Amino acid sequence: MDFDLSPEHQLFRQTLRRFVDSDIRPVVKEWEQAGRYPTEIVDSMKEMGLFGITIPEEYGGMGADFVSMALVFEEISRGWMGIAGILGSHSLSCFILARYGTESQRLRYLPDLASGKRRTGIALTEPDAGSDLQGIKTRAVRDGDHYVIRGSKLWITNARFADPLPVLVKTDPEASPPHRGMSLLLVDQGSPGFEISRDLPKLGYKGTESCEVQLDDVRVPVENLVGGEEGRGFQQVASGLEIGRINIAARAVGVAQEAYDQALAYSNTREAFGRKISGFQAIQLKLAEMATDVQAARLLVWWASSQADRGKRVDIETAMAKYFASEVACRAALDSMRIHGGMGYSPELDIERLYRDAPLMVIGEGTNDIMKMVIARGLTRGRLVID
Repeated sequence: MDFDLSPEHQLFRQTLRRFVDSDIRPVVKEWEQAGRYPTEIVDSMKEMGLFGITIPEEYGGMGADFVSMALVFEEISRGWMGIAGILGSHSLSCFILARYGTESQRLRYLPDLASGKRRTGIALTEPDAGSDLQGIKTRAVRDGDHYVIRGSKLWITNARFADPLPVLVKTDPEASPPHRGMSLLLVDQGSPGFEISRDLPKLGYKGTESCEVQLDDVRVPVENLVGGEEGRGFQQVASGLEIGRINIAARAVGVAQEAYDQALAYSNTREAFGRKISGFQAIQLKLAEMATDVQAARLLVWWASSQADRGKRVDIETAMAKYFASEVACRAALDSMRIHGGMGYSPELDIERLYRDAPLMVIGEGTNDIMKMVIARGLTRGRLVID
């Protein structure tokens, strides 16, 4: 067993940390509070090739392994979790397109998506369908050499920039079970009938937009059906979400690590009753718990990522990592705020932003209750033996 990163991974992490320190940390407080879109940071990520992390090299991407992907999302989230969101939905969509798209679709889209010339996201959630994706109502009806889409989607990251935007639809609403009638269609930017109706306000996760999307008789060419076969959309999305949980879990580790780092630094400078508060046992106990939790979460993420790199099915592993790491992030953010006292509650420090960002990872990419159900189902079926 080797619980350390390879020299290549360590170098990659150092590069990411320099980028975060130079391009993100100096502006995050001002831009997040102003609601400013981080265009310059996006441009830097394009130059670094980060938009191509899940795209194979033959299509111009980085072809990175999943441990490297986890490092990207952890390090960026230490600086500003919202920036990781810009990459997250894009990378998930690119993974699905690279794995399940037709060769024509890969050649058409992936090179530009790898460079960042194009960007993408994925439209799954609806007002009445979140964790229960099989309950979506968005329909796509075949009309000659086009599909006609009607419906709406909610909480869509990168919606204003996505070209194309993969949209999960029902092509056969009578199918039983429902997932057999679901397909994934690539909607090109500027398609008539495709409208961003509003940007949804959020507690945290600032820096990237989350939109409500209306699709009013949007005509999509048949060749934009991912994989070229109807009824495969749910499986394609489920496979992508399985990997996407690495992204969410790694983001949670990044938030937790930053909360711990700031708590440790503050406790070594803040004085009370004539001595540094790091000398008080109550503070020491919190720091010990935070450090242990963060490292345990990180190792779970690396384990799940390395299993995915071996080509294994990782639904249980990624669910464990996502569930545990996101809970750790919430605890770490709150404990860090407690250590900071009143100043931790002020937007003058970064702790209140971490506190607002952390809960998203509990909800995103499937709620933690859903993750526990995935884990339990796998365990009872003998898919993973804990020994």
